[in-house]
Amino acid sequence: MPTFIETDRAVALADQLRDEGDGPVVLVNTFVVPPEGADKLLAAWQVDAAFMKRQPGFITTQLHRGIAGSGAFLNYAVWESVAHFRAAFTNPEFQGRLTAYPEGTTVSPHLFRPIAVPGICVA
Repeated sequence: MPTFIETDRAVALADQLRDEGDGPVVLVNTFVVPPEGADKLLAAWQVDAAFMKRQPGFITTQLHRGIAGSGAFLNYAVWESVAHFRAAFTNPEFQGRLTAYPEGTTVSPHLFRPIAVPGICVA
């Protein structure tokens, strides 16, 4: 079972899961794994991503791996709403899969909403 580390000490993922705001959210989740656990992490993530892909409200996901032998991975996934992500994340089938991650894995999931910055990006 991975160790969860909050991205923002002031706002936990559990707090974010109670948000009832409208619109899409982006999950950014970092994983850090000992180098010998990288293949096991990839296998576990692939199964989890396939599960999430079948859930209502799922839009897309992309996994990235740190370079130069890094054991850091970054996943981002786009969901139609917090409610959709919450239903998938708290699903007992998904929660039961967490034991597949290698020993020593840390995860830091956090939800974001896009914002507009004039002249740079749109929400």
